[in-house]
Amino acid sequence: MQSALALLFPPQCISCGEPTISDFGLCGACWSGTPFISGLVCDRCGTPLPGEDEGRAEYCDDCMTLARPWERGRSVVLYKDNGRKLVLALKHGDRLDLARPAGDWLLRAARPILKADMLVAPVPLHWTRLFRRRFNQSALLSRALARRAAFEHCPDLLVRARRTESQDGRDRDGRFANVSGAIQPHPRRRDRMRGRDILLVDDVMTSGATLAAAADACLGAGAGSVSVVTLARVAKDS
Repeated sequence: MQSALALLFPPQCISCGEPTISDFGLCGACWSGTPFISGLVCDRCGTPLPGEDEGRAEYCDDCMTLARPWERGRSVVLYKDNGRKLVLALKHGDRLDLARPAGDWLLRAARPILKADMLVAPVPLHWTRLFRRRFNQSALLSRALARRAAFEHCPDLLVRARRTESQDGRDRDGRFANVSGAIQPHPRRRDRMRGRDILLVDDVMTSGATLAAAADACLGAGAGSVSVVTLARVAKDS
């Protein structure tokens, strides 16, 4: 049956549609055009760093300057070229199928920061935005990651208490001010956070303002620690 299906519906690249060896993969050209992050990275946000990985934590300039409320962080791709294309296809192109391979990529990127029995949760959308978009792309990613890591998943651990304006076009201070206090623990989920190690998942990290607001909400509810992983990272020099 599988062979017959493969003949009728041969595997295609999730990005360009060209033939691939397996389902939910990238063809060679799209793989080489996707800026996957590897090598030495900032241990707090996952942005690439120059030099060799010598097994100790290193930090980028932003993470040495800003007080990040989370402990450690990783990201899969740089937000450019085919990495940006895939994120936008998931977020605005209704390509929900991309969450499946993204879950594998997220698990691979996050392995160095995983702790036993982590509780996985997405950065929330305000209900009005969720109603218009019909899905939270970060929740699709967090569910895919949790399944692959065999971790507990709580898609409504946090809520967006007020609708925030778009972060596009705002400077770093403006981004932090825009989301300040906007994310809160779900009133019926606070007990699930107490003493737990939380892994927050989002699609893109730029300044880290939204993730900081979400991490503060978790810690305020008694979480033991918070780490973060994103599908894409906007890097200054990318």
